[in-house]
Parts: sequence; structure tokens; C-alpha cells
Amino acid sequence: MIDNKRFNSNIKLIAFDADDTLWVNEYHYRKAEERFSELMSPWCNYEQANNTLLRVEKENLPLLGYGSKPFIISLIESGIEISKGELTNEQILKLIKIGKETIGQNIELYPNAEEILSKLSGHYPLLLATKGDLKEQESKIERSGLKRYFSHIEIMSEKNRDSYISIIENQKIRPENFLMIGNSFKSDILPVLEIGGSAIYIPSDITWAHEVVEERDHPNLVRAESLDMVTRFFNINN
Repeated sequence: MIDNKRFNSNIKLIAFDADDTLWVNEYHYRKAEERFSELMSPWCNYEQANNTLLRVEKENLPLLGYGSKPFIISLIESGIEISKGELTNEQILKLIKIGKETIGQNIELYPNAEEILSKLSGHYPLLLATKGDLKEQESKIERSGLKRYFSHIEIMSEKNRDSYISIIENQKIRPENFLMIGNSFKSDILPVLEIGGSAIYIPSDITWAHEVVEERDHPNLVRAESLDMVTRFFNINN
């Protein structure tokens, strides 16, 4: 559903999520999960393998955070658990390889991502707000070719109320002056709405189970079917 809402001049800062908002990311992890399940097939079926991996990933989040490195550790832990310690060194090396191949993939931008950033950056300061491993996210941002459109970049360990309040305070604006654009209702949308900001939600075709929450309507929220529809919510001519 596309809302007819327009954001007015009250917006002083627009923040974009990175992974699965500006470029493809979760697809690479989904392919890695498929390869993990294939490797676990002597001990369990596809669903059992993925349920175990998801549980282990969630257990590791508070300590290890997000990104490919924690994912590699979770692959190994899950493989050892599923196989009851029967994994060979060769199979463990295969798990490490599966995890490493999620790093350094070619950055695939969503259609018109650069054009949209170019257009909006002519009217608003833009901030990139992403979470995960610092080195890994810095590499993605550099390889994306989009860095020049952002006046500020925030790489956070978690996206929650406190992290968005910190952004607002650092930028010396009020919550009603802040707009977030992202694909995760849990991380990009809810916390921003809760502190009084606005948001544009762009649902992804693939969403990590940990990021799935119940969606709801809000006066400060609009939904876009794709990234290239974002500019229609602003009264800008070029």
C-alpha cells in the first residue's frame, strides 16, 4: 500500500538503512543457510538444520553482535551440535568457507538507489544508519559507491531507542525533525516511531527471522513497495 502522505519542511535529517534497503544482503545469508543445511543432511533435514542455526545465532547476538564473523561461529557451533561432535576437520573448514563467502560479495544496489540519494541530498542532509561489524560495514559502504551522498555515517552494534536518540542529540535536532528509511520494522521503524520520529518502511522480499515483528500503522509512517518510490513522499521538483 502506498500512502499519499507528504513530509514537510519540518524534516531536517533523513537517515537510510544500508543492508537490504540500499543494497542486497540477506540473499547471501539465505544461500549460505541452504548450503549449511545440505552439509547437515546426514544428520537432520533442512528445517531442523535452519531452526538450530537460527536459535544459535539468537543466543550469540548479545555477545557477538551482527555480521559474517558471528555467523561463521554460529555455523560451526550449530554443526557440532547437530552432528553430536561428528564433524570432521574438513567439514568444519567447509562451514568456515560458507560463512566467509558472505563477506566481500559484489555490492548489488537496488534499482535507482544512487539517483534517489542524489535527488534527496540536494534538499536534505542524509545520514547512513547501519548496524553490524565495523570493518565489514565500512567495506560495504566504500564498495557501494554511495558514501559521498551522506553527511554522516553511523555504524551501530544495535538499532534501538537509545541509538536513535543518540543520533538526534548528536545532530542537534528534535525527534519530529528526523525521518528513517529502512526495511526492518523491528530495527529501522519501531524505535524511531517510539521516540517521535517519522519513517518510510520498504518491506524486503527476504527478512531474517530475528528481525520479524508484528507490523502496525502509525500517523508518522508510510509504506513504499520499493526504494524507487521514496521520493514521491517529498515535495521536491528535481
